[in-house]
Amino acid sequence: MMSRLLCGLLLWFLVGPFGLGQAYAQDPRVTRIEPTIVEGKLELDADIEIQLNEQLRDAAERGLALYFTADIVINRERWWWFDESVVNTSRTWRVQYNALTRQWRVAMDSLSLPVSSLDEAMGMVRHIRHWVLADVDQLDREVAYQGQLRMRLDTSHLTRPFQVNALNSSSWSLETPWADFSFELAKPRDPS
Repeated sequence: MMSRLLCGLLLWFLVGPFGLGQAYAQDPRVTRIEPTIVEGKLELDADIEIQLNEQLRDAAERGLALYFTADIVINRERWWWFDESVVNTSRTWRVQYNALTRQWRVAMDSLSLPVSSLDEAMGMVRHIRHWVLADVDQLDREVAYQGQLRMRLDTSHLTRPFQVNALNSSSWSLETPWADFSFELAKPRDPS
């Protein structure tokens, strides 16, 4: 009887609110990728599930800037040679809290926006919108393109002491697996 109780208790901890079942539910992943053509440009919209653990949340609330990088690769298959790389780029967001002004900021490229909370800042990182990848003139019509997208906590932008800490701690390794997608540009309609 006692062994059944211990087995049941162990199983509850493994699958219950503190165990492995909870960890798998929060694994980072790309949930939606949508390439679109807008005004002659190939743009990408994507949604990503990525949650900060307590150590990363605590570091951000103490003023350490966290950097998140989205990497994208788009290839065109060629039967006679290696695949041709059409797009191979990345975009980085910086999420930072300023203790003096008590304000969160999200920066991307030269744009920096104030936000009210860490959750709102992470919402901007999780929902990629209107990411211009290429001119449509660089792409062929009626050709299948294969793409991959991932999001990762980019520790290469941290100061050296934090980079060493990140190498030695699994709490700092936050990354989605590569998510595959494909698309094809339709042939333009004849205006007549």
